[in-house]
Amino acid sequence: MDNCDTVDNNEHPWLGRLIVVGLFLLAQGIAVVLVAFVALLVSFQPGWSATTEQASLLQPGDARSGTLLLKHDGATTEAIRLGIDIDVTVSGPTLRTRVTQVFRNPTKNWVEATYVYPLATGGAVDTLKMVVGDRIIVGDIKERQQARVIYEEARRAGQKAALTEQERPNIFTNSLANIGPGETVLVQIEYQEPVHQSGNEYSLRLPLVVGPRYNPAPIVQSVDFRKDGSGWGAINSDPVPDRDRISPPVLDPAKHAPVNPTSITVRLKAGFALGEIKSHHHNVKIESPDATTRVVTLADGTVAADRDFELTWKPVAEKAPSVGLFRERVGGADYLLALVTPPSVDQATQKPLPREVVFVIDNSGSMGGTSIVQAKASLAYALSRLQPTDRFNVVRFDDTMDMLFPASVPADAAHVGEATSFVSALQARGGTEMVPAMRAALTDKLGDTGMVRQVVFLTDGAIGNEQQLFETITAMRGRSRVFMVGIGSAPNTYLMTRAAELGRGAFTHIGSVEQVEERMRGLFAKLENPVVTGLTAKFSEAKADVTPAIIPDVYRDEPLVLATKLDKLAGSVEIKGRVGDRPWSVTLPLENAAEGKGLSKLWAKRKIGDAEVARTLREMTPEDSDKAILALALDHQIVTRLTSLVAVDKTPSRPEGEPLKLSELPLNLPAGWDFEKVFGERQLLPEQLRERHADARNQPTARRPIPSAPDAIRLPKTATSAELKMIAGLILIMLALFLFVFNRRRPLLTDAA
Repeated sequence: MDNCDTVDNNEHPWLGRLIVVGLFLLAQGIAVVLVAFVALLVSFQPGWSATTEQASLLQPGDARSGTLLLKHDGATTEAIRLGIDIDVTVSGPTLRTRVTQVFRNPTKNWVEATYVYPLATGGAVDTLKMVVGDRIIVGDIKERQQARVIYEEARRAGQKAALTEQERPNIFTNSLANIGPGETVLVQIEYQEPVHQSGNEYSLRLPLVVGPRYNPAPIVQSVDFRKDGSGWGAINSDPVPDRDRISPPVLDPAKHAPVNPTSITVRLKAGFALGEIKSHHHNVKIESPDATTRVVTLADGTVAADRDFELTWKPVAEKAPSVGLFRERVGGADYLLALVTPPSVDQATQKPLPREVVFVIDNSGSMGGTSIVQAKASLAYALSRLQPTDRFNVVRFDDTMDMLFPASVPADAAHVGEATSFVSALQARGGTEMVPAMRAALTDKLGDTGMVRQVVFLTDGAIGNEQQLFETITAMRGRSRVFMVGIGSAPNTYLMTRAAELGRGAFTHIGSVEQVEERMRGLFAKLENPVVTGLTAKFSEAKADVTPAIIPDVYRDEPLVLATKLDKLAGSVEIKGRVGDRPWSVTLPLENAAEGKGLSKLWAKRKIGDAEVARTLREMTPEDSDKAILALALDHQIVTRLTSLVAVDKTPSRPEGEPLKLSELPLNLPAGWDFEKVFGERQLLPEQLRERHADARNQPTARRPIPSAPDAIRLPKTATSAELKMIAGLILIMLALFLFVFNRRRPLLTDAA
């Protein structure tokens, strides 16, 4: 019994010591692991801190709106982020817009940012400001090449500089040099624009995204011979020589969060009591300080810049004012803006003229998604409005072209039914060869049979060779009138408005399926009712420079808009024309003109447009056109294709010897577009479609722009070698555990023995 007790007493202390040692080992092991893990975390700190702001490592799914992500070696980091604030003040017939763009550099390198963005087609851009901290640098208008030289010199000298250049009247490029590590820079652009009126409705449109452009391969070469009679010349074979400048990278919305969060404020001072106000594509909040003023803001605070913002308003009375007269004195001249809406002739008193209508529908890849649905619904509605006395045809195009009938056919039930079935089967794919389709539509096979000939062209206008289309319309329009129907969330309004102007027609925009019937009904009111023709304007006392120089025809519910430069504000202006077959005239006393804002800029912008049109119509030589445009742009300080805005901070900020990295910032895909339709099919064009090219006389290989991958943006590599540090940390942890176990094992074995 005593022996057993002795044995038990000897065994229990050993077990107790073993338990104590085990607990001690466990505690020591946990401590070592924690210390090593903390050391590993500390080693990652430089890798997370690309700037003093410590831009975090992010995953694509964690991106906030307005965050642009860069991916490199499996790690995703936040790159330059943009935000946009748009402030619009409507003053009667004109509006002033200020666009503020925010650039932030989260890297530890000095960078240069380039950014393509849209502005209103009719806007006169005249102001550029760059804000860095508490410094405000104001831009100057210079000839384009001179402005580029000034910018490049500042860039090389390490000075902050901003350059605004026009690529198209509705596409601009901003370049911003020497953004320092962690710096935020604001760039403000301002422009003046007229308010659009149609019937009882006034509207403004803010373009927010540049849709990807289809830039066709050279088809027809043009030859320019020298004027010296030497016989030497040059061949220009590229219809879009600046294709690189209008083709920014585009983010795939399925893989990337939206960028460029945009806030919008509209201060609406119409000058008359306001009725219905409507935002067609965005949710808004509307405040009413008084009967003639509204303040409109986005209900959600900010939105992704992926569709145009459209706002319409109506007077509280049943009918809008039919006459408007506004003046502004700048320098030694008076500028006048006159808006007159001719009376509508009762359709019942008019004998409807038989019409030949050629419908053209774009079914290219950029029309994929909701755009093709809108286009097909619009055309189906148009077909249903045809009268038995009409004749019609349908043309569809992508990078190929089909004409439904060899020539226009009667609009009877059988032909309309066949056309409706043809349209309903269309699918969006391929490129956008618009010129051959326009040529086919303008080919007048019937001749002058007493029928009114109209071309209704439905497209998003997403091409880069606009000038080729304008030249085609000019050369072939004959007795045809061209009506452009812009489809989708971000149509090319420059192409639409200029094509309609050259084609003596009108432009209608359809931004959603819900707008199809309303907007197409308005278009057919123009197609079916008499045009106001033979318009002239005569001033009784003042010497006037009127734009447009040749006053165009005006369609039902459209106002005649005249911008004029006067040597004195005296006397009256008499406007004459014919409404259908009836004479019409109105006289406006100039003394009744109210004060207006920005009218001199609008007059200069329209005169520049006149010079561009005269060049297209070959009424002016290119040299004379450029001379007139440059003089107007410099006198009135606005951006054109020949002038740019440049702002330079005189103090160098980038240290000498520090490299400057380039960042090309991508844009969103316009809402409703199908990324795969625009970009995915471009290497997969079926052979049979390549052979059936839209222009049967010339069949080059179809060429479509390849989008720049967002991952290929050239920004500095600021992350540290995180993977190597992780491996080193794990090795140290394993080594520490091994040494700990080895050192502790020997005393344990000794005690056990």
